[in-house]
Amino acid sequence: MRILVANANTTVAITELCAAAARAAAAPGTTIVAATPRFGPAVISSRAENIVAGHALLELLAEHAGQVQAVVLAVSHDTALEAARQLMPCPVVGMTEAACLTACLVGGRFGLLTLGGVETYRELIGRHGLSARLSGLEGLPLTPQDAVRDPARAEALVLEGIGRLAEQGADAVVLGGAALAGLAAKLAARSPVPLLDGIACAVKLAEVLVALDLPKPRAGSLAPAASGRESSGLSPALAALLRG
Repeated sequence: MRILVANANTTVAITELCAAAARAAAAPGTTIVAATPRFGPAVISSRAENIVAGHALLELLAEHAGQVQAVVLAVSHDTALEAARQLMPCPVVGMTEAACLTACLVGGRFGLLTLGGVETYRELIGRHGLSARLSGLEGLPLTPQDAVRDPARAEALVLEGIGRLAEQGADAVVLGGAALAGLAAKLAARSPVPLLDGIACAVKLAEVLVALDLPKPRAGSLAPAASGRESSGLSPALAALLRG
């Protein structure tokens, strides 16, 4: 099967990091196709940037519609997840939702560690219906660019943050952020609790969904929009998906 790993920002180094983590997790016979949007923020760090990135991401997905069997959103905000599930003809998995759901299978409560502020993640976990399973959030004073430039310092700070979350009662910790892709495997032996990598979890769940071969919904909020929807100024591929 072919799984599209779609970044939602324009930093190619993060796309490559996520692609490497996806390929390490993929089963034999799964091909990872990595892609970066043609426009949008270099790194998503605000609500406004997340909205812009959602448009860029949907355009990117539309270009691959019908060419892949599943999509993994390589963006820790799970940007445009519901819209992507409605538009795409294949399963779409958000990396943070996948990691949090997997963490619930590992222990009673989980913590989430990320780079920067945590409130948007608190909201995201609430939208996924998992607030009662969340033991704590930890935001590190690092940007994704910092983590890519100085991985040794990032690893040290991440381990300290994991320790604090474990002290707060986390049975497992989600590493939230595309810039942290692949780090869970590197730090596993030094962590006091299991670590969940969003990209790895999303790839494995995408493989399961493809194997289940569930039909697209024909009713409900994620059913395809009525055909013939008109738009203007969109890419031809995205406009075609919206038209049905």
